[in-house]
Amino acid sequence: MKITIIGAGNVGGTTAMRLAEYALGDIMLIDIAPGLAKGKALDLEDSRALSKCSFNIQGSENIRDLKDSDIIVVTAGLARKPGMTREDLAKKNASILKDICLEIKNSAGSAIVVIVTNPLDLMTYYALKVTNFEPAQLFGMGVSLDAARFANLVAKELNISPLDVEAAVMGIHGEGMLPMPAFSTIKGVPLVEFFQPDKIADLVRRTVGRGAEIVSLLGSGSAYFAPSAAIASIVKAIAKDEKRTVNVSAYLNGEYGIKDACLGVPVRLGKGGIEEVIELELDKQDLEELARSAAIVKKQYHGL
Repeated sequence: MKITIIGAGNVGGTTAMRLAEYALGDIMLIDIAPGLAKGKALDLEDSRALSKCSFNIQGSENIRDLKDSDIIVVTAGLARKPGMTREDLAKKNASILKDICLEIKNSAGSAIVVIVTNPLDLMTYYALKVTNFEPAQLFGMGVSLDAARFANLVAKELNISPLDVEAAVMGIHGEGMLPMPAFSTIKGVPLVEFFQPDKIADLVRRTVGRGAEIVSLLGSGSAYFAPSAAIASIVKAIAKDEKRTVNVSAYLNGEYGIKDACLGVPVRLGKGGIEEVIELELDKQDLEELARSAAIVKKQYHGL
């Protein structure tokens, strides 16, 4: 299996490390920055004897080296800078993503594609329009990262293992996300059995603000350890045909009453990509919130 990561920055480089240690297949790391991908590939290669992992990894500056990939992860794109609006970021990253998507379509048309570029749901929707791929084949990392953050905060609050927490988050990846306490459990027991409403509201607030909190502490740049773990988990579910439920940014065509938009929802992942969009029984308020999120994504797309 050939797994290509486009973008060798902190997220892409750390994702390459995680996938190499999973030993899922050959890894191609691509970045237009001279020497960056090749340097990181050599550094990772030197770790093989120490990590007791045998893997093949290459670095390249040539986008055409994604040819014949089985799985492609797209992390390439600009980070939002001071003074830059979200609209500016979307337009710049759409321009970057367009060329990448056209090359994927031409050179690896059967690959499963995972979009990580921000604004994530909008870029996933845009990539689908550019490639005209089936929605099962192309989707975004989405709220799998946000669900992991929610689970971590719950686990810390109760001083338990995060492995015991199944957290649900839906909607837009970012400040518009919808943590779902009613569908989150601890060893199968609903979260609402463990916390008072005010504490749940606090955990939701902290989950929504977690990314911004990390950015403010770092001073420059953003999170990459947890995002890379979320990406690697998704790739592993595909490569190993795990049939596992994961929260990703998926194209909706009637599910949850939404048509023609990409949003974070639970899906079942396997070797074919998205095998099923799982519809939870949401209340009217949550459905309305999802509809508003879908409208935002479509409005942003028409503004590109």
